[in-house]
Amino acid sequence: MTDLPRRLRLAAVNIDGVLLNDTFSPLIHRFVTGRGGVYSADVERRIFSQRQAVAGQAMAESVPQDMTGPQALEAYFEERAGYLADHPVEIMDGALGLLGRLRAAGLPFVCYGGLDKSHFDEHLGAYAHLFAEPQYICTNEVRPGLEEITAHFGLDHGEVLFIDDVARVAEAARALDVPFIGHPSTFEHSHQAELMRETGVRHLVGSLHEIDDALLRTLDTEAAAGTVWRGGGADAGDASKGLAGAGV
Repeated sequence: MTDLPRRLRLAAVNIDGVLLNDTFSPLIHRFVTGRGGVYSADVERRIFSQRQAVAGQAMAESVPQDMTGPQALEAYFEERAGYLADHPVEIMDGALGLLGRLRAAGLPFVCYGGLDKSHFDEHLGAYAHLFAEPQYICTNEVRPGLEEITAHFGLDHGEVLFIDDVARVAEAARALDVPFIGHPSTFEHSHQAELMRETGVRHLVGSLHEIDDALLRTLDTEAAAGTVWRGGGADAGDASKGLAGAGV
């Protein structure tokens, strides 16, 4: 594939749920329901892609127990350690192929997420040389971080393509009118696909294999024309094709 027309100058790819498997949704669901709470789209909206302190408070408020935010966060990370022993973090199917296609398109890429860089080093360190410096950006203090990532590279809105699994990030992308591809979780209790559709995400994929040369060119063309978040009809139908096959 030849280089893109160059409106897109960088891809920012979320780590958990995109490059690595989703180990957060199942555990947060277990945390809430195991304590007698009701898991809902609103629970996900208040917890996902929030600063850890905010997420901890939201988790505490989602269960009928007397917990503080720090207590909920501590309990969550304790349970996470046990959960990962039986459900290890893995590189997502198609993740390395996606990175290869981005490179072939002449599009540098960086990884981002809410955990510190040791998480990236542990699970993606063998491929760190493929990423643009600083390779990984922790967005915990600046959630969702789209403006900060864009500014870090000295780019303008519309020049960075974001690929994420959380609708709250999609909402921020729409507010900034920046290119976005949604890769919502296939966890059976997840509400992210539904929330992304409500947000108006036009490019939803059920598999990273769907982010191919044609889709990258489409995003680049739309970014240049300023039409990433405009359209409907056929666009909306195309956006849900991959998810139907994924059973989301």
